Amino acid sequence: MKVLYGVQATGNGHIARARVMAPALAEAGVDVDYLFSGRPKAELFDMECFGDYQARRGLTFCMGEGAKVLPLKTLLNNSLVQLYRDVRSLDVSHYDLVISDFEPVTAWAAKLANKDSMGIAHQYAFLHALPDSYYSKLVRPGIKLFAPVKQAVGIHWGSFDALIAPPLISPARFASKPTHKMILVYMPYEVNDVLFYWFSAFPDYEFRVYSKIDKAYVRRNVVFSPLSRDCFEKDLSMCEGVISNCGFGLASEAMQYGKKFLSKPMKGQAEQQSNAHILKSLGLATIIKELDVDVIEAWLRLDSPLPKCFPNVAATLSEWIASERQKPLDQVVKQMWS
Repeated sequence: MKVLYGVQATGNGHIARARVMAPALAEAGVDVDYLFSGRPKAELFDMECFGDYQARRGLTFCMGEGAKVLPLKTLLNNSLVQLYRDVRSLDVSHYDLVISDFEPVTAWAAKLANKDSMGIAHQYAFLHALPDSYYSKLVRPGIKLFAPVKQAVGIHWGSFDALIAPPLISPARFASKPTHKMILVYMPYEVNDVLFYWFSAFPDYEFRVYSKIDKAYVRRNVVFSPLSRDCFEKDLSMCEGVISNCGFGLASEAMQYGKKFLSKPMKGQAEQQSNAHILKSLGLATIIKELDVDVIEAWLRLDSPLPKCFPNVAATLSEWIASERQKPLDQVVKQMWS
């Protein structure tokens, strides 16, 4: 079976899901080509598992200081003309199936060629009614337009009485051994000087901040490190808690390792606002609008939750895909949650 797998590379969560699916699909005997869009190829890292992958410009968000979406800059920095050219030039005729992790070039190429397609992404959960106030209704039309597929598999922290699968993350690779007063931070759209300002107020704690830098450096109690999947997960296993925006993947990994979670959802991004609403309602995170010393101090005093055990979603989906999806999706999803 020959598959083209498109991955939206704007956020690391999409790539993290693809890293989980890649070995599972290979184990199931599926021959896969990968295509990434939404981020320059030079900025991608730890991509060895995808082999000789393709890259396209695609579509992306432009973010400003404070993790705020900049609508005008986003509009000006995206090119619908280039997207159209990339879609039209992508030959999907020799593939049996096109899979999209919310990636528009592969999704639209499959749609225009009437090729069998499916989506596997957190975003496809928004096609169902979620307990997130109005946010899922707000983004649903955009989900259908951005990366349309014939069959969609959404993933979330609960099924919410819909065809939604559990979080698609890799099993924990390290034992959870919290280091006293060490906090992991991933807030890529915050200025490092601003993060240092807030975290230096807690000199008894060590904050390990991962950001887009070339070389690690230390400022008093704050360690700034370049992006690295292996180092990040090791620190995740050892930290007492995680401070981040409200991406689905990292929140899920924090749950798996049993780490308390302090989240500042990105402004202007309804998906993150939805995640925040659900996390708060389920008691799985502390949600803030802005960094605040009093709130951080109160959060630091909280106990860590128990680790959550998620099923091997990647293996189940890969075997289902390899069988040409003969079993109905509702049965597959039910099997995952049982």
